[in-house]
Amino acid sequence: MLQTLYIQNYALIEQLSIPFHKGFSVITGETGAGKSILLGAINLLLGQRADSKSIRTGADKCIIEATFKIDKVGFLAFFEENGLDFDEECILRREVSSSGKSRAFINDTPVNLVQMRLLGDRLIDIHSQHQNLLLAKESFQLDVIDVMAHNEELLQSYQDAYNSWQKKNKKLTLLIQEAEEGKTKQDYLQFQLEQLEEANLVEDELIHLEENFELQTHAEEIKESLYKLGHLFDNEERGVLSSIHESMRLMKDLNAVFTPSKELSERLSSVYIELKDVLNEVYKEEQNIEFDPMELERIQNRLNLIYSLQQKHSLQTVEELIQLKEEYAAELQNITSLDDEIEALKKEINDSFADVKLRAKELSKRRIDVAEQFEKDITKQLTPLGMKNVQFLVDVKERKELNQWGEDLITFTFSANKNSPLQPLSNVASGGEIARVMLSIKAMMAGKMQLPTIIFDEIDTGVSGEIAERMAIIMEEMSQSDRQVISITHLPQIAARGKTHYKVYKKDNEYQTNSHISELNNEERIEEIAQMVSGSTLTQAALDNAKVLLGLQ
Repeated sequence: MLQTLYIQNYALIEQLSIPFHKGFSVITGETGAGKSILLGAINLLLGQRADSKSIRTGADKCIIEATFKIDKVGFLAFFEENGLDFDEECILRREVSSSGKSRAFINDTPVNLVQMRLLGDRLIDIHSQHQNLLLAKESFQLDVIDVMAHNEELLQSYQDAYNSWQKKNKKLTLLIQEAEEGKTKQDYLQFQLEQLEEANLVEDELIHLEENFELQTHAEEIKESLYKLGHLFDNEERGVLSSIHESMRLMKDLNAVFTPSKELSERLSSVYIELKDVLNEVYKEEQNIEFDPMELERIQNRLNLIYSLQQKHSLQTVEELIQLKEEYAAELQNITSLDDEIEALKKEINDSFADVKLRAKELSKRRIDVAEQFEKDITKQLTPLGMKNVQFLVDVKERKELNQWGEDLITFTFSANKNSPLQPLSNVASGGEIARVMLSIKAMMAGKMQLPTIIFDEIDTGVSGEIAERMAIIMEEMSQSDRQVISITHLPQIAARGKTHYKVYKKDNEYQTNSHISELNNEERIEEIAQMVSGSTLTQAALDNAKVLLGLQ
């Protein structure tokens, strides 16, 4: 329930703080006095987009703050989900600066507008004149029936299943597109893969091929060099080994008379052994090297194949070519497996659709079951509102295709006169009739929903007299069960039924015009309602009429 509203520097309001009470309250005032400003301020607290132009001229920022009385049962989950501290006295505050920046707070904790809007939607329902246009919208009519049928959980369950089914359909479309695109390049991929597979590439192969190519290309030169090296080592007259062997003999002869000769002799012996081993390797390599024109041609062809593959695919190494081959193989495997994946997904979609259809049927049944009672109840509500010949029918048809609301196409059909055919409500109802139908619907929905505060902004448009009084009685009845109903009205019949009466008025000072709101006492109420009856000139008849309306005589 709304307890207090504080407004500072908003439009024509410099500063005001007003308490609100339980039950049925009314707000009156001349056109242009500031009633719409009051609603605009409340809408800011409900997350509506802010406009710096609404800040009072000369002010740096405006502040809108409201205190609500809430209970744990209905609101604790919201506070826990959003990481907010719960307090039974909940404070919503909105600040808008002249620079256009806006800040929102719940219990002094900064929040985003989505959070503020989610909470605000559960605290206040504002019904303004333009919302009567909702009656022309199928989605609103469907929502009314769902509220009456308590379909919240079932509808959420259906929408979860529907969204899952839709996601699978989108995935199937993408898979089919991917499969079609894949098949257009399948032959190309297959050709490239076969070429790489036929190449039978091996890691590090290129290094060995290039080494062997160099060897075969210079085989004669290498063999001749190795032969010369062996001759230098093994020439009996002046070969290296012969000279070292002679040196070893001379050094050995000195062992008896020259002490260092022993160590030098050992070192020469080691050199001799190492060089002899080198010579053996040289002989061995010389014998192994043979120029093979066929091998050279094989190596040349192999290198040409690898070089051409590298150039074709703009790659630098054999390892990269092998990786590319694996990628081609994986892509082809993916293309060939898509058909199986598509078939499996189609089965999933069929199963999902069956589940969605089953939930849609359950929704439809509950809607049809409640529609008949809704027709009776709303006819009962409308009859005393000047529609004694009213006919109201909820037309439920099956859609050609499911949507997020199910399989039902719901239309409210209406006739206010005898022997007049039922037609869609928005096509035949007058403005006053629309207002009465909407009030009746709101009254019925209020009994099903846990909305603590409902504000009606001139819902009485197009009605007067006894009908206005009946509408006031409906709003008064809605305010029972701890519900707060506030009506902004121009009709004395409605104003007189309010438990609390507020007046919005403008007042000029030396510099500017200010809007104010005040709670009226009994005497002030008599005068305000009398002016609503007779205009600015108060007559005794108007005052007496006001007292009658207020039940004071």
